[in-house]
Amino acid sequence: GKQAIDGDTAQVGPGLAERLDIPFVAYVRKINDCTANTIRAERLMDDGYDLLEVGMPALFTVVKEINEPRIPSLKGKMKAKKIDITKMTAADIEADPEQLGLKGSTTQVVRVFSPELKGDRAMLTGTPDEQVAQLYEKLSPLL
Repeated sequence: GKQAIDGDTAQVGPGLAERLDIPFVAYVRKINDCTANTIRAERLMDDGYDLLEVGMPALFTVVKEINEPRIPSLKGKMKAKKIDITKMTAADIEADPEQLGLKGSTTQVVRVFSPELKGDRAMLTGTPDEQVAQLYEKLSPLL
């Protein structure tokens, strides 16, 4: 998923991708195509979505729109009730307490806020050559 309910910071995905040194894409709403080498996906944005092609391996966080959960069968519910869930502590997996929780966190939430929506996006249309010309026209004043 894109974020957790504990701090609601959405930083586990990008942090894990950084540690693994692989590409990262947030807010994926749909996987359009998948091969052994690439994935084509739609990333949700404030004003629409981006179409991306990402080399593999990569890490994706997804939004709830990516799928419609199945309703479990009665047989599945009964089976789930009987499953014994193994609970493990940090000591059970020999984790270093200095690396856990707030004490072991490499980040701390100072402030939570919604970013200001910026309307500075543009859709380029036409052939690839026409799109390159449009992009050059938009970027040349900044060069």
